[in-house]
Amino acid sequence: MRVIGLTGGIASGKSLVAQQLAEHGATVIDADTLGHETYRRGTETYDAVVAAFGSDVVGADGEIDRRALGAKVFADPASRRRLEEIVWPAMRSMMEARLTELRAQGTAVAVLEAALLIEADWLPLVDEVWLTAAAPETARQRLARRNNLTMEEAESRLRAQLPNEKRRPYADVVIENDGSLEELRGAVDEAWSKLEHAGGRAR
Repeated sequence: MRVIGLTGGIASGKSLVAQQLAEHGATVIDADTLGHETYRRGTETYDAVVAAFGSDVVGADGEIDRRALGAKVFADPASRRRLEEIVWPAMRSMMEARLTELRAQGTAVAVLEAALLIEADWLPLVDEVWLTAAAPETARQRLARRNNLTMEEAESRLRAQLPNEKRRPYADVVIENDGSLEELRGAVDEAWSKLEHAGGRAR
């Protein structure tokens, strides 16, 4: 099984690329979805988060209120790092288990879609890295429009993440996404074709 690590910054079009890869037959593992699962009540991660950050991060439904938790950690680098130390290893374990299942099922290509692929050191789980990249101005405009933010708010969110120039050295494939959806689809089709010709997918 070939495992592609798909990463990219906010508003880069990463989810669109994942969707197109799924249309080509790849099985996509969404790290964000796994992240939500790690917080569920009854898990070790849930207990560890409540112990570290207090019962006031638990909502009325008994689950962790991610907004309340975010308010506590994202303005404080030390708290944020503490949360990462709890959650990232749990997510990695879930990723490893899912990849093992897919290998047993005979899956040819799996895509691990993870914005934090590099920062969380999940690179050992993948065979190659695909980066979806958009110019800062493009990403800023997309983010402001999509999330109804001011340009200053969008810029603040973009500055909080790993910049593209630090992601590119890890990338085996870079999909530039500053144009239309048709151009993006063409770039993904081309990258997939090269993967097939290299023997990355069996059919």
